[in-house]
Amino acid sequence: MALLQSPSICFPLALLLSLLINSSHCFNPKSLNISKVQSNGDWSPAGATWYGSPDGAGSDGGACGYGSGVDQAPFSSMVSAGGPSLFKSGKGCGACYQVKCTENAACSGKPVTVVITDECPGGPCVAESAHFDLSGTAFGAMASSGKADELRNAGVLQIQYKKVKCKFPGVEVAFHVDSGSNPYYFSALIEYANGDGELGSVKLKQALDSDSWHPMQQSWGAVWKLDGAGQLRAPFSIKLTSLESGKTLVAKHVIPAGWQPGQTYRSVVNFAV
Repeated sequence: MALLQSPSICFPLALLLSLLINSSHCFNPKSLNISKVQSNGDWSPAGATWYGSPDGAGSDGGACGYGSGVDQAPFSSMVSAGGPSLFKSGKGCGACYQVKCTENAACSGKPVTVVITDECPGGPCVAESAHFDLSGTAFGAMASSGKADELRNAGVLQIQYKKVKCKFPGVEVAFHVDSGSNPYYFSALIEYANGDGELGSVKLKQALDSDSWHPMQQSWGAVWKLDGAGQLRAPFSIKLTSLESGKTLVAKHVIPAGWQPGQTYRSVVNFAV
């Protein structure tokens, strides 16, 4: 009772109650909602659009080089082009993200997983700190049942996203040899890496060289090359190092003797997740 009767205490309490009830500075629902989005666990805000056909895969692999296979398992058209912070000049190819929308009446609020397979270079892609230009299939997957077309008609969406580990059950890392490869120049598209999805470095070892690993350079997207190492003798082993975790994986003798440009060679290994 003594505390309640003290003038020095009662005045601040009354002032505080007045501010809470009457002042617009102390309670701004819009600001509060933005704060919730920005601090919602591991989720971060991003912009989202879609491209290609409504039920398609966006493009035929685009700037990552995956080709027409993006509409088939394990990608199954659940792919996206990424703005600069996601594409990372091609190093972001193969990374997996969960995305969800909640701010449109057609949104389900449930997350779906997409893989970065292309680059989104301009327009809204550079206006946001992070932007997903999703395939029509992936964009529609964020909608409630029966409302995919309604959501696709909404234009630019504000969504939430977080990076997750890639998981391709029963699928091993594959190497699609570039059509321009020859005994003195080797180039291959690398796909379906579990875990980070992104590759920080790639090295090649020849059959006749049991100790030396030759560093490969990123050619473009998910394509890596080795040039200037002289005549190469297969079979080749290829060592992959993840960009973020630094984990390594060796696909031993994955490129056989007698390999052919344009062929895809599947390893029997993948990163553990």
